[in-house]
Amino acid sequence: MQQLGSLLRDRQVDLDEVLAKLVEALQRHFDAERATIYLVDHAARELVSRAAYLPEIAEIRLRLGEGIAGWVGARGESIRLGETRTDARFSRRIDATTGYDTRSMLCVPVRDADHVIVAVVQVLNRREGEFAEHHLADLQQVAEQLARLLDDTSLRSQLRPDHERPLSFRFNFIVGASAGMHAVYERVERCAATEATVLVRGETGTGKELIARAVHFNSPRRDRPLVKVDCAALPEQLIENELFGHEKGAYTGADQAAPGKVEAAEGGTLFLDEIGELSMATQGKLLRLLQDRTYLRVGGSTPRRANVRFVAATHRPLETLVEEGAFRSDLYYRLRVVEIGMPPLRERGHADLERLIDHFLFEHSRTHRRRGLELTAEARAALHGYSWPGNVRELEHAMESAVVLSPGQRITPDLFPFRQATRSLQRAEALGADAFVSPLRPLREVEEAYVRHVLELCDGNRSEAARRLGIGRNTLLRKLKG
Repeated sequence: MQQLGSLLRDRQVDLDEVLAKLVEALQRHFDAERATIYLVDHAARELVSRAAYLPEIAEIRLRLGEGIAGWVGARGESIRLGETRTDARFSRRIDATTGYDTRSMLCVPVRDADHVIVAVVQVLNRREGEFAEHHLADLQQVAEQLARLLDDTSLRSQLRPDHERPLSFRFNFIVGASAGMHAVYERVERCAATEATVLVRGETGTGKELIARAVHFNSPRRDRPLVKVDCAALPEQLIENELFGHEKGAYTGADQAAPGKVEAAEGGTLFLDEIGELSMATQGKLLRLLQDRTYLRVGGSTPRRANVRFVAATHRPLETLVEEGAFRSDLYYRLRVVEIGMPPLRERGHADLERLIDHFLFEHSRTHRRRGLELTAEARAALHGYSWPGNVRELEHAMESAVVLSPGQRITPDLFPFRQATRSLQRAEALGADAFVSPLRPLREVEEAYVRHVLELCDGNRSEAARRLGIGRNTLLRKLKG
């Protein structure tokens, strides 16, 4: 089989799509009727099928130890069966649910670099003949490649035995499962396959560039360049040259022609970051590019054609800039064909914050060779009590700083670069990780905020939140409505 790494290339790809392509390749290679990739959900002590040919049901969940796949996930043994019905480990539950007749199979564990079982790969019913020993050896090699592929994804932080939350992922290295992030994922999925211009909006540090990359790398242009232009980093007199390039003799020192970013992005995507910073003069030339797909090099007179897809991002209120005459209204409407709004971290809830904390702790502990670090309850309380004006970027930097500066194996609140001056945070640190932190506010607002806080800790389960609060579910709903 081809090297599995070529399916990923460290991009913001749809991880389910990558695994689905692998399943298709497995079916072809082994001439099998079906193939399944199970991931180990350590929090639930289950195997969950994240890629499979399953026309009858959405997914399969097996307890570790249940059935052949569950046995392999629990014991780590590779299995080849020519007749499943006679094997005592075989579970008929799934066949009974799907109506499928499993006759033979190969099933192997996938182990990470620490020899932890992170997944199970299974192929069923060879179309002609039986699965042979060399087929089992082939599948074991596939499992080794799959382990390396998974290690290049944001899944790696969730496949640890000590991970306490259910598996949750969509696009590589974009972490979050809140309602706001699911809305973002839906828009990315719908617009990526099109040629529509996309405007990504959100506060600084929310991850707008990651979303722009996800749009590109899940589009038909994924194998062509993604070229970024930082509109805020270049002075006005250079931005036009950066975008469009120049002809020989266009200005003093231009002793030869040079292409710009538009040409570099030919066939791919041009990502215009912080587009709200462009001058009015450059906006007019950019408008022509969006409208006609033509442009002029600086000093040139011959229009050039551009085959690019546009994705722009900004943290500025473009509507206000339009009203003030600082941003062209016609360019504004050209840009916002599809708008994707990134929620600030403070609105994504405690569950997403917890996922991001664990993700960055794992990633930076690994990068800086500080494995085994853990957060104290007081440190987690401090992280949950902070307002994160710098959003996910600020959180990542705070976690990396703490990982680097920690003198021992436990990260304490004093290692974070931010300082919280209110007494409420000090009380939260003393109370522990589940403390509720709020500034002085009217009682009705505090009550509603606390109810939402408990709901987030319960991962959105209203019945569980009502039980924890000691109120009825209808009462909880009334309090959420204010």
